Amino acid sequence: MDTTAAPVVQLVESNQQQIQDDLTVDAHLHQDSNRLAHEEKTPHPTEAQNGVYAHVPNDDGQPDAPVDVEASNRSTGVDDFPDGGLQAWLVLTGAFLALFTSFGFMVAIGTVQEYLQLHQLSDYTSRDIGWIPSVFVYLSLAGGIWVGPVFDRYGPRWLALFGSVTYVAMMFLLAECSKYWHFLLCLGFLGGIAGATLTTTSMAVNTFPRYGYAWSIRILAFVNLGCMIISNMLMKPRLPPSPQAKKQPIISLGLFGDMKFTLFTITVFGFEIVLFGALGILPTYANYGGKFPPDTGFYIIAVMNGVSCAGRIIPGYISDFIGRFNTLMIMVVATLILMLVLWLPFGHSSLTVLYVFCALFGFGTGSWMALTPACIGQLCEAEHFGRYYGTMYFVASLATLVCVPISGELVETVGPQIMVGFMCAILGLSLVTFTLSRWACLDWNWSWTAKV
Repeated sequence: MDTTAAPVVQLVESNQQQIQDDLTVDAHLHQDSNRLAHEEKTPHPTEAQNGVYAHVPNDDGQPDAPVDVEASNRSTGVDDFPDGGLQAWLVLTGAFLALFTSFGFMVAIGTVQEYLQLHQLSDYTSRDIGWIPSVFVYLSLAGGIWVGPVFDRYGPRWLALFGSVTYVAMMFLLAECSKYWHFLLCLGFLGGIAGATLTTTSMAVNTFPRYGYAWSIRILAFVNLGCMIISNMLMKPRLPPSPQAKKQPIISLGLFGDMKFTLFTITVFGFEIVLFGALGILPTYANYGGKFPPDTGFYIIAVMNGVSCAGRIIPGYISDFIGRFNTLMIMVVATLILMLVLWLPFGHSSLTVLYVFCALFGFGTGSWMALTPACIGQLCEAEHFGRYYGTMYFVASLATLVCVPISGELVETVGPQIMVGFMCAILGLSLVTFTLSRWACLDWNWSWTAKV
């Protein structure tokens, strides 16, 4: 087992007498001490549920009072996160502004795709146009396999500055684009390298019709420039870069030797297909067949992302009480049922049902985006989070490269219901692998009540 991996099952109570019986001091005290050191790093799942304690020898070579391993880890300060305080809230504000400008439009990429399909790129198919946002999202997420370890080694300062400058440059260049290859190079590749794109859907809906494409993009660029300046001033690391992290390889494919991490990566791969496939194709889906008003595609994305904010807050709060993996599993099951009951049979025929579905779907997928990093954090220590996160999304981001073109092709060739059925099947498979990942976290001893 990787020594950097932290237990994912919460320690709830102790069983000190059993441990004392197992650790009786005999003539081979040195061998017992080595065995105890190994057990502290890789606790048995039964002990993890009942409380893991170890006897630490004192100066006389005799075992002293039992020590809570989890409490000992917290005392080092590595995973002892501060709660509140002015500096913490300032850093949080800076991170919020960076995500507002970078990730905000990533989850609303369908609005730009639909606008381009109706205007500058009206001669191209949905599949062809879909490659533009697909390349952008893929590079933004896949770049984490290099950005994550660099963050662990050197901190956020220069990474944030580089991303901000590149992002703002991409925004102003995007306003001048008019041909397919312009958009692919600027939004797809340059935007992907910057790890960011435009902004929230609500601003796109208001500015595109009122000011036209070029000035809408310029307005968003100036707004994002202001946000990025403030963000770079406020963000700073809580801990200095770890010397050990600088010795770790940039590409850490060896992490996939951990079965729970591998299964969770496969799960997130499916999440990305459903989430970004839906975000990219919903505007085209709404305009398919001309049954709904032309601006429906813009508004359903706005509704979806608006409700998504609640989905990122409420389930996260609940997860503190019942566990991150448990909460995420509940939300995946609920979202799958929602897709089967509302989207599949009625989404293409009833405008009311489509709005209701998009609102509830936004709540469900919002919880995925909020809880996925939290679940990754339970599989590793804080100083290795960037490496784990970047490695996972290097693989999972491959889904974003193909999901939008595939979804567009399905809508245009076989109809919207087949596309929705494809999404439901992918999410169903993701639920299976996620269940296996949770089972692996319990060391293959399934328990419905374990807080994972």
